[in-house]
Amino acid sequence: MVKGKPHSSEFKTKIVLETLREDQTINQIAAKYGIHPNNISTWRLIFLKSCSSIFSNHPAEERLKE
Repeated sequence: MVKGKPHSSEFKTKIVLETLREDQTINQIAAKYGIHPNNISTWRLIFLKSCSSIFSNHPAEERLKE
């Protein structure tokens, strides 16, 4: 199995945030960066499933409740 080059988490975040702006389709973004659209869709799914954990038990969140 041939694997592509690894991408940093910062790069993946940048790509996912671009998809969330909805200025371009996933296919357009994939062509822009030379990445397969399935990779971007996977990164976006992982991001959306895990982003709520950012706010759980966060110290700033607790301060806002006081």
